[in-house]
Amino acid sequence: MSARIVMKLTVVEAVATTPEVLRLTLVHPQRPELPAWEPGAHVDLRLPDGRIRQYSLCGDPADRSRYVLAIKREDAGRGGSLWTHANLVAGAVAHVFHPRNNFGLAIGARRHVLIGGGIGVTPLAAMARRLTASGADFTLHLCARSAEQAPLLSELRTLCGDRMRCWFSSDGGRFDPTSLGAPGAGIHAYACGPQRLTDAVQAALTAAGWPAERVHVEHFAPMADETYKPEPFDALIASTGAVIHVPADASLLEVLRQHGFAMPSSCEIGVCGSCECGYRDGTVIHRDVVLPVAKRQDRMMPCVSRARVKVTLAL
Repeated sequence: MSARIVMKLTVVEAVATTPEVLRLTLVHPQRPELPAWEPGAHVDLRLPDGRIRQYSLCGDPADRSRYVLAIKREDAGRGGSLWTHANLVAGAVAHVFHPRNNFGLAIGARRHVLIGGGIGVTPLAAMARRLTASGADFTLHLCARSAEQAPLLSELRTLCGDRMRCWFSSDGGRFDPTSLGAPGAGIHAYACGPQRLTDAVQAALTAAGWPAERVHVEHFAPMADETYKPEPFDALIASTGAVIHVPADASLLEVLRQHGFAMPSSCEIGVCGSCECGYRDGTVIHRDVVLPVAKRQDRMMPCVSRARVKVTLAL
């Protein structure tokens, strides 16, 4: 991983907002302000063993004195949430990288429709804070199993008022994305949560004629495709003419590092966007869940994406 600035932040508050969700407030021990960020941004949290996990900022972007995270405990996850729940108590130190954003609010949108499933509501909470402060037109759909399991429910109700609709499956209520209908002028939709929710939103809005550039989705999990079988390919380095072979059992990112390229990375499962690089020609098999369609003609994520036969990298 290339050098990146890491901040040692102090946990000043750790509160369970549901039986599974821990809300953390982090501050710098010496500086009154933290780096600025925009709604939809996330931070990388470095664990003691070097692993990196991504968590969305859910506080107020206008308040630079603190970062607020809400982390759901995933007993069957990759271990990051279990560590945070067990160790990030008041007074603890968290190693946090500067915020990055792959899920920002659309500039110039006339109306915003926010759709959050479970812990996926966290980046949308920051969006709702910004939209409320600016007097923008928006609606927030919060989907959860029950009110008791809905992250940030109380503060979002206070913030959004009648602009929030709650959908609790335990009460028989499920959000139906087809209810959004045809795309009105200047309306943008944002969805974050379980894949079944984001897939349903994308399918419904596509069928209703929504332009792809007005449907924004953030994923927490890598692409699921059990039938996919990776094949070997070659990568031509445009700056030197060198050809690097990528075997079927290795990622392009791994092979580039083996050949001396200091490629940045974080999640290495195609969800964070930190390893993005350019390519000039070739047929790329995009297997990430973060790169917008408009950028896939000349950008790729080497941690998970591959190529058919050969690709020329802009390196």
